Amino acid sequence: MSAAQKIPTDSVLLERNYPATMPEQVWQLWTTAAGIEQWWAPEGFTVRVAELDLQPGGTLRYAMTATAPEQVAFMESHGMPLTTESTKRFTELDAPHRIAYRSLVDFVPGIEPYEVVTIVEIEATANGGTHVAMHAEPMHDATWNERLLAGRSMELDALGRILAG
Repeated sequence: MSAAQKIPTDSVLLERNYPATMPEQVWQLWTTAAGIEQWWAPEGFTVRVAELDLQPGGTLRYAMTATAPEQVAFMESHGMPLTTESTKRFTELDAPHRIAYRSLVDFVPGIEPYEVVTIVEIEATANGGTHVAMHAEPMHDATWNERLLAGRSMELDALGRILAG
């Protein structure tokens, strides 16, 4: 456990309620390579975890690959590779309630690399479900922000499908 990281004031909040599950199940899917590979990628992409060091200061490295024709065409039309390697550095882990990490944004053509903060809060609900609140720090412009939020929204929907079994 580490000290609670402050949520950036300009972050965008995405929330989901998952019925008939437990925070521990969400935590497992968010903090294991096998779990991450099941749901992390937006629709039309796959993820393979290369490194997962689950501790403050530890790293998550993974490769995300466009696999669906529409996503392949999008990546190619924007001069982006079909596979992008990503790195996240954990800044806070409080099982099974809170995960915070800094994502390295080094994949945008013509933009110098920078980091964005994501904070995920996981809590049990009164009806036996689980509430997930994801606070995402904005990216460098509105277009990339929309892409980030669309991708994160699809990921949270995919997490819900995995939890529903």
